[in-house]
Amino acid sequence: MSLQERKQRERADRARLIVATARELAEQQGWEAVTTRRLAERIEYSQPVLYSHFRGKREIIGAVALEGAAEMAAVLRAATAVADGPRARVVALARAYLDFAEHNPAVYDAMFQLDGGLAFAREDTPAPLKDAFAALLETLAEVAGEGVHPALFTETFWAALHGLATLTRAGRLPPEHTGPRVELLVDRLAVL
Repeated sequence: MSLQERKQRERADRARLIVATARELAEQQGWEAVTTRRLAERIEYSQPVLYSHFRGKREIIGAVALEGAAEMAAVLRAATAVADGPRARVVALARAYLDFAEHNPAVYDAMFQLDGGLAFAREDTPAPLKDAFAALLETLAEVAGEGVHPALFTETFWAALHGLATLTRAGRLPPEHTGPRVELLVDRLAVL
């Protein structure tokens, strides 16, 4: 391995360490606790080293969001791959989405609540975000119904899931009714 290759690998490792540390700190104490100073202390590098990777907290949030989008896409695809039939796939998708949001609140916030400087629903949308949407679309397109644009249906269903996730987390909806809400959502929106 050349010196240049080793330096590139070390740089990539440091960037991953920064993102993992930010994510861990955010999951433990919330995004307010994530500062460049605290991150630099935790990773045992100077703030200038941190700034050589990310211009600030906004870019770190964006990096966590991209990582989370890739993870969510994998979780959704794994959940739907083992379900039998369109209805079972949509229910599995909805449950996996809500479980991901519940178990990864800081990542979910980075993806959908905070400004990570990422473009959504545009040409320059980063690939992990497009792939996360594609993971929804792959299942939801088959139940959109005749004459309904699959992407539009997916956006609407996703908005409903996002609403359920955020309202439940905020204590506005009782979590014990999540299952019936998913069933109602699937039965009323999906054409099965």
